[in-house]
Order: sequence, then structure tokens, then C-alpha cells
Amino acid sequence: MDRPEPHLSRRRLLKGAALAVVPYALLPDPRAGAQTEAVDYPSAEWLPASTSNYTTSSRPAGYAIDRVIIHVTQETYPDTLAIFQNPQKQVSAHYVVRSADGHVAQCVHEKDIAWHAGNWNYNTRSIGIEHEGWIDQPGYFTNALYEESARLTASICARYGIPRDREHIIGHYQVPGTDHTDPGPGWDWVRYIRMVNFA
Repeated sequence: MDRPEPHLSRRRLLKGAALAVVPYALLPDPRAGAQTEAVDYPSAEWLPASTSNYTTSSRPAGYAIDRVIIHVTQETYPDTLAIFQNPQKQVSAHYVVRSADGHVAQCVHEKDIAWHAGNWNYNTRSIGIEHEGWIDQPGYFTNALYEESARLTASICARYGIPRDREHIIGHYQVPGTDHTDPGPGWDWVRYIRMVNFA
């Protein structure tokens, strides 16, 4: 036997809609308790590393910043962020740049000392930028990654008066005492430095 469908008047519809909204209107905004941090680079998203993975500081007052160190993660973007957020890993970088679209995450404030270079002296005087990918897979070094990273590096250089050259924008492999080879032979230094200078 078919039941007749109830007739929904305009008034009944509005009343039902109002009742559906009321409980949500009474709840606090879920973002109200969320803490947001100011980033040093306006285009970055704040995705903090564990406080166990960097040293709190007051740079450049405590230590002069005169280098940018370019890294390649040897991991995916989300796995890199998870590593930095794991207090047992004892590693971090100031920034991570995603391959697909150049999205920038800031994980450590520039005033603080990220543990990225494997050399305390270089950690104290540099900003570390990780790039998603693998040194033997240059396809990860997309146009978007180069463009956003170059803008980020140019911004850092402008803030700290760092010359935009290969003496001051270096690869991880150039850090004394390191056993790392990143960013590797697939990284186009000529293109990158040119982009930094025109950013």
C-alpha cells in the first residue's frame, strides 16, 4: 500500500532549516581554539617541527645569518613533515617546498636554529630549505618548485643582506664534514641562481 507523501509547506521547510542550523550556531567556531603562528615568509603555511628537533634562538642578534642551504628531502613532502614533527628524529629545516605546486611549509622560525646541515656552525648561520624529491629523480624539480623556492630564497637574502650568489646559496653537499650529496647533479644551479636574482 502506498502512503501519501507529506506536503511540505514553505513555512515547514524554513522551520526545519532553522532548527537544523541552531545547534551549530550555538557551538563555538572549531577554529577559535586553534593556535596560528606568524610565518617569516608570507606565502608559507605554518607546519611546525617538534621543539625537540631545533634550538630556540634569537637570530640574527645571537648569530648572524649569512647562508641559505639547499636540500633535497629524499622523502615525500608529507613524510618529511612527519619526520620533522617526530621528536625522536632530531632533524628539521626552516622550510619545505612541495614538488607538484611549489607550496611552502615553514617548520622552524628563522630566528631559531634548525638542525639541517649536520654542522653546528653552519646550522647557526643559515636558513635550510628542503625540496621534495630524490636526487636521482630530477623530475621532482618542477617549474613550480624552482619558482617558489627562488622567491623564498630571494626573500631570505633580502631580509638578511645575503648576496644572491653560489658562495652564499649553497648545496648541502658543500657543508664541511657532511656525507650528503644533495641537491645532486639534477639540480640546475645556473637556472636557480638566475631565478633568485630576478625574483
